[in-house]
Amino acid sequence: MSIYVGNLSYQVTEEDLKRAFAEYGKVSRVQLPTDRETGRPRGFAFVEMGSEAEEAKAIEALDGAEWMGRNLRVNKAKPREDRVSGSPRGGTRSWENRGSGGDRDRSSGGGNRGDRY
Repeated sequence: MSIYVGNLSYQVTEEDLKRAFAEYGKVSRVQLPTDRETGRPRGFAFVEMGSEAEEAKAIEALDGAEWMGRNLRVNKAKPREDRVSGSPRGGTRSWENRGSGGDRDRSSGGGNRGDRY
């Protein structure tokens, strides 16, 4: 299991997170997802620690704490949902089948902007 860390500063690095969480136990892994287009951090991360007791200690200490000018949201990470079957943004539905867009020609009017919400 891992810890979700939200409302992060966009300047945060994996090393920053390792140092902050190391105060509560052994940090075994840090994931800092980045935006595909800009390469910048997305404002959240996942941290895995050595034990559930260490995770609980870190969550209790850091949830709501002010760090790098932001109030952190820290809790147990929830398992990732299957986006294909349950989400309107899933992989089986195409843009043309959403809303009133019809058979929109993607080659005109701004490229792939319609692919994002």
